[in-house]
Amino acid sequence: MLEKLGLITDGKLKRAAVLLFYRNPQRLFTGCYVKIGRFGIGSDLQYQDVVEGSLILIADRVVDLIYLKYLKAKITYENDVRVETYPFAREAVREAVYNALIHCKWEDGIPIQIRIEDKNMYISNACVFPSDWTTENLMRTHNSRPYNPDLAGTFYRAGYIEAWGRGIQKICEACEELGAPMPEYILIGDDLTVKLSAFESAAISEPKTPRRQNGGLNGGLADRIIMVILSNKAVTIAEISDILTIPKRTVEREIKNLRESGRITRKGGRRYGYWEIM
Repeated sequence: MLEKLGLITDGKLKRAAVLLFYRNPQRLFTGCYVKIGRFGIGSDLQYQDVVEGSLILIADRVVDLIYLKYLKAKITYENDVRVETYPFAREAVREAVYNALIHCKWEDGIPIQIRIEDKNMYISNACVFPSDWTTENLMRTHNSRPYNPDLAGTFYRAGYIEAWGRGIQKICEACEELGAPMPEYILIGDDLTVKLSAFESAAISEPKTPRRQNGGLNGGLADRIIMVILSNKAVTIAEISDILTIPKRTVEREIKNLRESGRITRKGGRRYGYWEIM
């Protein structure tokens, strides 16, 4: 597989192969991880996470974590159907995260940083910006010129991105569809940041301290567990614990409550089974 992806040269692995598939790329690339933080006013850091692992592994994990832990949806009802609207378009966030992972200058040893506030989200990465480009050019139609072509090629073959340099255009379209302002790109030295502004009518202010997650079936934890299961029906209790950053015993207790109440059921065995939402 690595040879087909062009990740082996003269019988040796390329650095891109390590970044993409090695479980602990930090052994060779210091700072190869994603740091996510929830901020209040100014420097008020309320909570944070570090997502580590191969780039292919963490690509979706970062996006899922943002929407499961860091953002809250505004709930409305249309013809008795529950509608959840998040303040940031998921397609825009996903595309921005993928772009950061692919175009990051990993050799600088600087992790990707995602700062989330009530009204803005900032996704930053070290980069080598083409000398003939400006941040204004990024918002226009342009060719695909990835800094890490091997990373981009593998993400393309895995179905994460397309190869026409339309990533930023897709971010803009997702923001427009949601009704949010267009993204803003900021270049300071070798650091590129995309600023996503929230859809105002869906923005929900975060309390100064995180809410406790022990509300049982009437609290928010059960719904968050169900969202994780919906994204991966084969997810394990240990993986749910990691994604939601809560103790495994707490997940086990909530899973038991969900099963006893008939909201979920387990099909198959522990190793090859899966969850089913009732």
